[in-house]
This record gives sequence, structure tokens and C-alpha cells, in this order.
Amino acid sequence: MVDADPGLFGPESVTWQMHGDPMMWVAGVRALYLQALHPRAVRGVMQNSDFRKDAWGRLMRTAGFVGTITYGTTEAAEKAGARVRRIHRLIKATEPETGETYGIDEPELLLWVHCAEVDSYLQVERRSGFPLTDAQADRYIDEHRHSARLVGLDPVGVPATTAQLAAYFERVRPRLAASPEAADVDEFLRRPPVHPLLVPARALLWRRVAALAYQSLPPYAHELYGRPADPAPTVDRRLRTAGTVLRCIPARLRWQLPPGHILNAMARLGPGSRPTPYKLRSRAAILDGPGRARKQA
Repeated sequence: MVDADPGLFGPESVTWQMHGDPMMWVAGVRALYLQALHPRAVRGVMQNSDFRKDAWGRLMRTAGFVGTITYGTTEAAEKAGARVRRIHRLIKATEPETGETYGIDEPELLLWVHCAEVDSYLQVERRSGFPLTDAQADRYIDEHRHSARLVGLDPVGVPATTAQLAAYFERVRPRLAASPEAADVDEFLRRPPVHPLLVPARALLWRRVAALAYQSLPPYAHELYGRPADPAPTVDRRLRTAGTVLRCIPARLRWQLPPGHILNAMARLGPGSRPTPYKLRSRAAILDGPGRARKQA
């Protein structure tokens, strides 16, 4: 076990603990909502994939990629990144107004997708009660410069702290808009096509997940989509309630769902590698100094 490959992040990382939390599914939907507000980025997706018919497949592939780079071996993570870079190099999109053709691997677009994902994961997790100090939140963002490298970005130009991430969003906001493609994404996420037998489940479960993800977006995103949201304190209460309910589901049961990244990692590295927020709590008390963890949480 000592010589087993810990992977890109390893069991001591913030990423390892946080990505095992069930609220990551809500965070992933929020990321889709946010990413769709960059017209060039969302156009590249809509023009090069059958999103409307295979959105579930796309969502699962994204989840599989995140699981692989988080809990897989270093080799598996590097191979997954190489596959993404290879696909992106081949794909072009066209600006309908000007006829301009551009690659979806433009650094600006890759950076937007990366930052929207990292911000969504961090925002939903913290607001739903996952225990992270400010220092650990910064560490999480810094860790994900590794994942930015995998998709083709130079880590030097990628935000490494919450302050840098917030500054990035301030810079990019003038380029965001609710394009027709964003409206399509919004429509899908609110009412995704399902088998007729699953329509009740969509109304009961998915609608709540999508609504919570949308409500957790920043105010400027609500303005662009043209749909109001409840006040942030109300949304925070709902996120904490959802987090409490989902975290009551035994982790071993949740982790049985395919493709089983976490259980495979634990089999490779031993039971001590189990993702758990308790490791972050104890680490905060040691590394952040007396009382500091409580002040920053």
C-alpha cells in the first residue's frame, strides 16, 4: 500500500475530501448554468455535440472525468487530460453574426469553463455546510491548477486563491450574456427529456436539484437569465438542508454507483484514504492555529 500511486491530488488534499460529498451533483448543475453564460463557450458545445439528445451522457462524462482525475492514478488522470485536449483540438465553432471560426481550445474559453466549475464546486459545498476554512478554500483552488493543466491551460495564468477567482469573474462579466444557446441549456436543465415512467421522478427530484443549483448562482447570472431568485440567506438554508439530507445516506451506499472511483481508490491505497470532511476539521485546528479555523469557517 505504501508504494501505491496516490494520483494527481492524493488523500491529504482538500479535493480528495470534498469531491466525495453528494452535494457535488448540485454543484455540477450550477457549473452548467454558469458556463452557458459565455456565448462563445456555450456555442462551441451546442454546435459540436448533440447536447439536447445526449445531455445526460455529457453530464456523466464530465462526472467521470472529475472522478478520474480526483481518485484515479496519475497515469489515468494524465490519459484523461490528453484525451480531452485531443478532442478539443479538433473542434471548431462558428460565430453566426460574423462567420468567424474559432477553436474551442482557446485559452479564454478553457479558463472560463475551468473557473466556472471550480467556483460552483466551492460555492455549493461551503454554502451547504461542508467544513472548509478560508485557507482550505484557497488551497482547493490552488490544487485545481493541476486540473487546468490537464485540459491545456498554463497553470501560471489560472487563479490560485478565492480572491484571484473573484477578480477573474469581475474581469469576465462584461463578456457574459444570455444567448439563445444559454436559453436552450436553461430549458433542458429545467425539464430534461426522460422516459415517460420517469416523469414523476423528474418532477419530484430533478426539479428540486436544478432549482437549487440555479438559485445558488450569483445575482448577475439571475439577471442575465431573466429569472428571479430568492435572497441568498434563504438559498443558503435550502443548501444546508439538502446537504444534511444527502449526507445522511451512507457513503458506502453512495459510492457503489458506477464507475466506483472512490471505492477503487480506497482499494488501491487502503482504508485510511477514505474521503471525509473530518480530516479537514482536524487539519484546520492544527494548521490554521488556535481559534482561526472557527473564525474562518
